[in-house]
Amino acid sequence: MNEAVVDSLRHEVNAKLDPKKKGPLGQFMTPFKIAEFMAGLFTRKEDARLLDAGAGIGSLTLAASKALNLKHCEAWEIDPVMVSYLRENLNTLGVPYELHQKDFILDSLDRIQFGEGMRFTHAILNPPYKKIGTSSVHRLACRQVGLETVNLYTAFFGFAILQMEQGGEIVIIIPRSFCNGPYYKPFRDMMLSKCSVDAIHVFESRSQAFKDDEVLQENIILKLTVGSKQGGVSLSFSHDASFVGLHTYKVPFENIVQPQDEERFIRIPKDLESGEERPDLFAHSLKELGLEVCTGPVVDFRLKEWWSQQPQPGTVPCVYPHHLTPRGFEWPKEHKKPNALFRSPEVDKWLMKEGVYVIVRRFSAKEERRRVVAYLITPEDTKSELVGFENHWNVLHIKKGGLPLDVAKGLALFLNSTALDNYFRVFSGHTQVNATDLRNMKFPSLELLRKLGNGYKPGLEQQEIDSLLTT
Repeated sequence: MNEAVVDSLRHEVNAKLDPKKKGPLGQFMTPFKIAEFMAGLFTRKEDARLLDAGAGIGSLTLAASKALNLKHCEAWEIDPVMVSYLRENLNTLGVPYELHQKDFILDSLDRIQFGEGMRFTHAILNPPYKKIGTSSVHRLACRQVGLETVNLYTAFFGFAILQMEQGGEIVIIIPRSFCNGPYYKPFRDMMLSKCSVDAIHVFESRSQAFKDDEVLQENIILKLTVGSKQGGVSLSFSHDASFVGLHTYKVPFENIVQPQDEERFIRIPKDLESGEERPDLFAHSLKELGLEVCTGPVVDFRLKEWWSQQPQPGTVPCVYPHHLTPRGFEWPKEHKKPNALFRSPEVDKWLMKEGVYVIVRRFSAKEERRRVVAYLITPEDTKSELVGFENHWNVLHIKKGGLPLDVAKGLALFLNSTALDNYFRVFSGHTQVNATDLRNMKFPSLELLRKLGNGYKPGLEQQEIDSLLTT
C-alpha cells in the first residue's frame, strides 16, 4: 500500500471523527511520509514482533512492514471508526496479528506485572497526547508498574518500554515537552535507565508535522534500544514532514544529557557548537553566582478577598505580566486583575522586600520570537517596601530580596539575548519557562554580568542587545 492510498484513508477517517473529541483524545494520525521515515530508523530487521499502541488506521504498522521482516504484530486501538480501517489494513500484511480493542495502558498491566503476553522486538508509536490527573485510572496504573508521569504519551511510551525484549527497538513521535521540566523527570529517569538513545529527529516548524490537524506542537522522533549500551546519538533536522533539506550529524551522548545534570534534561543542539560557542556566556549556575530563582509567590485566587483594583493606603503592588510591556512598567493598569493587595498576615508571607529584581515570564505565545522574556523591576517602579509577584513570573533574587543593580541589568540583558534564546531551545521545546529550567541554565560570571549591565538601558532593540554581548 503506497503513500497516496494510506493518506487518502487517513483523510477519509479524519472526516468521520468527532472534532470535539479529537483534541481531548489526542487523535492525531501520522502522515505516511513521517511513518516511512520512522520505520526507516529501525536497524534490526529480522524476525520482527511489532507493537503499535494507539494504532489509528495502521499507518505506522504498514510502514514498518515495508522496512522489517515482520513475523507478528499486535495493535491497540479503541476508536470504533478507526478499528474497522485498522483491521482491513492489518489483513493486508499477510502475517499473524492481534487487534486489541482495549485501553493499551489498562490492558498491559497484567502483561507487565505477571509476564503475560508477548515480548516485542520492535515498537512504533504515535501515542495520544492527553494530560492524566493525579487520581485517574491511568495514573494509578502507571504507579503500579513504577512509572510516575503526567501525560498519556509518556505513559504509552513507558508501557511500551516495559514490554520489549532486551535489544528491542522503539521508534516514537512525541511532543518535545518531556525533555525538560520537573514533571517529566521521573519518566526521563526511567527511559534513560532502560534504553539507549540512538537517534533524534526534530521538525523545526511547530505547525507542519500534523498540519492537517492544526497541531501547534514541537514534535520529535526518537529511536531507542532497550538494554543497549549508550553510544553516540544521531541528530537530524527538517523543516517539515516533507523532509526536504534533511541534515544529520552525530554527537556524543554527553551533549544530549550532561553528566552533571541532576534533572536529566534532554538537550538537542542544532549544530555542533550546541549553542554554546561563547563558553564565557554559559559558565556558571545561579547557585554558583549566589543567586536564586523562585516562581512568583502570589497565587491570586487564594488571596481574592484582599484584592484592590487601585493602590490605596494599606496596599502593596501586585505585579502581573500585563504590567510589563515593550514600553516598560505600566502600573497601575486597568484590568480584570487587581493592581494591589491589602496587607494582612495572610498576604504578607507571600510578598518580597523592596529591591531590584529580574523577572522572567513563565509563559510566552507559541510563535513568539523569543522563549525567554525578562524584565528589570526597581524600587522606583513599585514605590513600596514590599511587593507581590504573581505566579506567572519567575523571580531572580537573593534570599527573597533584591539584586545589585549592575548585576540585575546584566542579567536582564543576557536573558533577552538571541544567544540565550538559542541556548534555551537546546533543552526546551515548549513555551513554558520554569524556575527549574533557570536553575539548570548557565550564566556569565558576576564580573561579566556587571560589564554587560553597563550597556543596559530600557527599550533596547534586539540587535543592540546582541551587539552588546559580542563587544
